[in-house]
Amino acid sequence: MKVTVDIDCTPLEARQFFGLPDVQPMQAAMMDALEKRMMKEMENYSPEKLFEAWMPVMSANRDLFRNFLGAFSQGATEKGRSGDKGK
Repeated sequence: MKVTVDIDCTPLEARQFFGLPDVQPMQAAMMDALEKRMMKEMENYSPEKLFEAWMPVMSANRDLFRNFLGAFSQGATEKGRSGDKGK
């Protein structure tokens, strides 16, 4: 035997039926607090602030890349010179 019961109700009605607490006021308060924190943090993500934060990283990467290319080209020229001596 198979019995199917369809209940058409809102989440609030279901919570009330099962005796669960109404969490909507808490959810609204949490969302307001989250929105305030997000808006406050958005001030730190202006283009000027991001550029200031990323600039030291970009210059460090540029220097690392320059040093890498310098070492690579120096190694290639030394290898070429040692190959010429053997001829």
